[in-house]
Amino acid sequence: MTRPLLIASVFAGSLLLSPLVQARDLRDVELRRLFEPTPAEFRAEQAGRIYIYEGLQEADIARAISEQFTRVNSMMFIRVQPTPVVPTPGQGDAPTHVYYQDDGC
Repeated sequence: MTRPLLIASVFAGSLLLSPLVQARDLRDVELRRLFEPTPAEFRAEQAGRIYIYEGLQEADIARAISEQFTRVNSMMFIRVQPTPVVPTPGQGDAPTHVYYQDDGC
């Protein structure tokens, strides 16, 4: 009786954790495409394809605009993660929460 319960628990756990793994993998794919596009991706951009990058950090976008300026017309950034603000003296060690800039589109 415990074996089916163990199998069900492992399956449920994998379902709960897989979005976290996928989110990290997706970020890696987007960063790779942003800074090192494959020849096929580059040709698609030249033909007018626009890639939408979601949830990247503000610093990554600034770097892309600086290093990949000729490709900027093929990029769209949504749900940007702003650079965390350092607490001012007197605030203590309050954690900076992650939030997204979202224009609602």
